[in-house]
Amino acid sequence: MENVANWAEIVAKKDARIAELEMLVKFYEEQFRLSKHHQFGPSSEKGDSPEQLSLFDEAENLADLQKSEPELEEITYIRRKRIGKRKDDLSALPVETVEYKLPVEEQVCPECGGALHEMGHHTRRELAVIPAQIKIIEHRRAVYSCRSCERNGDHVPIMKAAMPEPLISGSLASPSAVAHIMTHKYVMHAPLYRQEQDWKRQDVSLSRQTMANWIIRCSEDWLSPVYERLKALLLTQDVLHADETTVQVLREPGKTAVSSSYMWLYRTSGDTSGQIVLFEYQPSRSSTHPKQFLKSFKGFLHTDGYAAYHKLPEITVVGCWVHMRRKFEDALKAVPHSERIASSANDAIMRIGPLFHLEEQWKSLGPEERHELRLEKSKPQAEAFFEWLQTLNVLPKTAMGKAVNYALEQRRWLMNVYLDGRTELSNNRAENAVRPFALGRKNWLFCNTVKGAVSSSIVYSIIETAKANRLKPFEYLEFLLEAVPSVSVGELDALLPWGRAVPEKCRMLMKKDNA
Repeated sequence: MENVANWAEIVAKKDARIAELEMLVKFYEEQFRLSKHHQFGPSSEKGDSPEQLSLFDEAENLADLQKSEPELEEITYIRRKRIGKRKDDLSALPVETVEYKLPVEEQVCPECGGALHEMGHHTRRELAVIPAQIKIIEHRRAVYSCRSCERNGDHVPIMKAAMPEPLISGSLASPSAVAHIMTHKYVMHAPLYRQEQDWKRQDVSLSRQTMANWIIRCSEDWLSPVYERLKALLLTQDVLHADETTVQVLREPGKTAVSSSYMWLYRTSGDTSGQIVLFEYQPSRSSTHPKQFLKSFKGFLHTDGYAAYHKLPEITVVGCWVHMRRKFEDALKAVPHSERIASSANDAIMRIGPLFHLEEQWKSLGPEERHELRLEKSKPQAEAFFEWLQTLNVLPKTAMGKAVNYALEQRRWLMNVYLDGRTELSNNRAENAVRPFALGRKNWLFCNTVKGAVSSSIVYSIIETAKANRLKPFEYLEFLLEAVPSVSVGELDALLPWGRAVPEKCRMLMKKDNA
């Protein structure tokens, strides 16, 4: 009997070990499939249906050999050519017309010798590009004195004509040159060393150090007051979005060159008429930074699941359903293709999808009406989704287990979207606003100094705010660098993207649908 008991104990231990190894194999298979997808698969988040999630094995999944072939009905139609789209796309550009006419002596009919008359035109259009032209502008100020005082008096008054002050004293910097450098670095993502080479090709010796100094000085002296005014207006809003991303600063006191610092982003919501997008450089990802930046803000803040935002006082954090959905999309990618449609991960995505479809239908409504419809139609589905998650029996270390745990942990903040009709189901606005910085970081890689990182945050803020309000970045930066040096702090509102002083040349004329 003792031997039988020992054998039973040994078998039980082996069974437990086998079960443990099977779980590990399943986990590593999931990680392998996820790794392959991240390396080779599409990154788009579009598509909630199983048909879209299993394109490559669609035939195997959907084929039914027992069914007869359907009868085919051939339908033909003639598509009417759209007239005027190209003209509409080019309507914002000036037009230069070049006339081609027969010489007078050739305006004779080849048949009868009679005089020809102009009966019409054949017209074609093409885009012409005029390369940038660099020139020196010499500011020469007239100085006046009095001849009579020179002859008869003991004091000669000197009068000078008015002349704009330089951006940087003793420098060649002009509003257009600095705006050009800023636009190429922060919009076109061209590092200063590439710009240095481009200036040389145009016979100008302008070092990257000089360009960096220009950016820092102009952002500190002239763009910083605009940034501070935008920040003051941002903090008066009721609904904001926030996000953060890494940046490397080589010469930062107390940190190694390979340490990560952070750009924090704050921006207005979709219901705001004047859009504001602000970056703030900070050396760490500590919650003290958003707490300090948002200390006068009391409202709804859209964020991802980062816990630092949950510690902010007097702020209602609204979680991002897109971040949560991505966890289930990752779990679905970890499932073998043949099992995806019937998987719990796919079921979760199918339950989340209708919430986004409803939001799409309501996006043109006012906040009050949207709020009422959410409470009536969307909130019950969201609550049912979380109740369903609690019924699932999933292993915690699997991709599905992590997705379920994340969703349940974030439930409190995810459901805050139903507190107000001005809130949104996702934090995509912040993610889209931070993306240009992430793209630029891939090209210029790092900031040399803290001053450079702070200046970059200011310039990015002005540019992204301009873009959010459909202004041309170069024209708007040039306008600010021309106007700010001669205005007082109380006059800055007229220079903001929606201000009355912004010239028409700064505004994009192309229709938004064609932009």
